[in-house]
Amino acid sequence: QVQLVESGGGLVQAGGSLTLSCGASGSIFRVNDMGWYRQAPGKQREFVALITRGASTNYADSVKGRFTISRDNAKNLVYLQMNSLKPEDTAVYYCNAKIQRPAEWYINDYWGQGTQVTVSS
Repeated sequence: QVQLVESGGGLVQAGGSLTLSCGASGSIFRVNDMGWYRQAPGKQREFVALITRGASTNYADSVKGRFTISRDNAKNLVYLQMNSLKPEDTAVYYCNAKIQRPAEWYINDYWGQGTQVTVSS
């Protein structure tokens, strides 16, 4: 069994900052790519940021220059530092990880339960 648990969401004023954290636990051999997605009310889930095990990163255009993704491979943690937040960043943020379990050759996608980020104007 593998679990992803997010934390760090909340209410912040426009222009403020928040840091999200996500930890992977359970029966894990290797955590590969980790990322963040978000879903606003009435909209589809969208990509926010991704970081490979080797620390290469990729961002959605809407968050470039404002958000920073990082990870701790030893602890199976991923972070999302969000600065200069805007009301349009309001959404439920989901952690995603591609994980290989012991004795399995394939990689599965895992998702966290989501954490609410609300940015007031």
